[in-house]
Amino acid sequence: MENPSKITEVVLDGHSLTLESFVAVARFGARVSLSGEAREAMARSRALAEKIAREKRVAYGITTGFGDFASVAVSDELSSQLSTNLILSHCTGTGEPYSQEQVRGMMLLRANALCVGLSGVRPVLVEMLIEMLNRNVIPVIPQKGSLGASGDLAPLSHMGLVLLGRGEAFYQGQRLPGGEAMEKAGIPVLDTLVCKEGLGITNGTCAMTSVGGLHLYDTIRAAQLADLVSSMTLTALTGQLDAYQDRMHTARGHVGQLQVARNIRRLTEGSEILERSQGARVQDAYALRCIPQVHGAVRDALEFIKSKVDIELNAVTDNPLLFCEDEAVISGGNFHGEPMALPFDFLGIACSELASISERRIERMVNASLSNGLTRFLTIHGGVNSGFMIVQYTAASMASENKVLAHPACVDSIPSSANQEDFVSMGTTAARKAGTILENTRSVLAYELLTACQAIDIRRQTGRQGTGLSPAVEAIFNRVRREVPYMEEDRELWPDIQAVEAMVRSGELLDIAWELVPDFQ
Repeated sequence: MENPSKITEVVLDGHSLTLESFVAVARFGARVSLSGEAREAMARSRALAEKIAREKRVAYGITTGFGDFASVAVSDELSSQLSTNLILSHCTGTGEPYSQEQVRGMMLLRANALCVGLSGVRPVLVEMLIEMLNRNVIPVIPQKGSLGASGDLAPLSHMGLVLLGRGEAFYQGQRLPGGEAMEKAGIPVLDTLVCKEGLGITNGTCAMTSVGGLHLYDTIRAAQLADLVSSMTLTALTGQLDAYQDRMHTARGHVGQLQVARNIRRLTEGSEILERSQGARVQDAYALRCIPQVHGAVRDALEFIKSKVDIELNAVTDNPLLFCEDEAVISGGNFHGEPMALPFDFLGIACSELASISERRIERMVNASLSNGLTRFLTIHGGVNSGFMIVQYTAASMASENKVLAHPACVDSIPSSANQEDFVSMGTTAARKAGTILENTRSVLAYELLTACQAIDIRRQTGRQGTGLSPAVEAIFNRVRREVPYMEEDRELWPDIQAVEAMVRSGELLDIAWELVPDFQ
């Protein structure tokens, strides 16, 4: 994957956004610009919308009301009020605000969808969203309130409020009234929206796709980290490496499995402890022996999810769509979140598996009956000291919570809009809870890493398998030990946990691995 932090500018044309360029704008503040072709396409689409309104054709959201009011005609003189009222009446979200990077992602995706030129909105809307991104005016959008069809109506309405100088926005570290934030940033606001623009702003999957897309990127990184951390545990538990031979995994053929097995071989290459441990057992327990099969299945799941997100990043998801070639106005269901709801539920399920098998590896390290010669709970002076006993408890609590959260959101539906919108996706819920699962999983991996470093120290003290580590494992071990010393006697563990969690979340451990193992994936 391209490093998003290295991307400095992204040109929107409605067709070429990638996960990496999306993250570059949402998280790293890459500058955004609009292609000339997109501006022309929007101008043509807007001209068609105005023609339809003048000719008083029946067109949903242009000359009619919304939802169950689709049968109610709206006069030309009230069409602007119709669009503005849609924003005012639909901003019903509640709960804590989305993070600023998640909202930046929503703004980017809405702008990218509109600039395809099928939505009938004025180019000024996209230009305003781009200016807000570049000057970092970030609407305050509550997290709860979307059914995921007709799109993310409530969240995107809160975004639309700021275009009108209403609502709230973050600017230069302050939470301000929307109009004040826009004024301080030097961005003129709109007095009103015009026909079709209320739908153009609110109808679509931009909230769920932004939230889920960022979680997908971070879960891909977590899966890479899981390989790195498990290579530490494999060393600590003197794992048998025959299970990682390439021919074993070629015989099955799954791409992710082959990739993970190759990663583990590269990461552990040159380990004295492992070399001197081979043949000690016929085979290991599943938590060690089946790392390629489990982590690999997660990798394959993430690749599938990414293929769907890549499509949605450039999708036109509002309704109706205007086709200039024959002046058709077609009402459909591109706003429906089901194409994202299933993948984001899958994202949570896949990520939870990383935590579940990680917790099992922690248990093997602290349980003297399973650790192949390590001390009970990884303490030399047991009894008066509990060592790493409760580290496993806490990891187990998070792995267990993940199992509850992994229940799919998309299998639920509550009809809305007088049963006109009678089957909804709950895709935004799926995306949001995938983030909670991700945070739990990264914490469990941090606990495993902390435990593995303690176990390696104890393994080295025994000296029966030597003391040498592979270059990659030794580099990670030394990075942890710079901040977290070996625990000879019980001490407050929470500062150690926080230090390792920070390393896990920063991405620095992966950078170390890539420096020593360039083909690590």
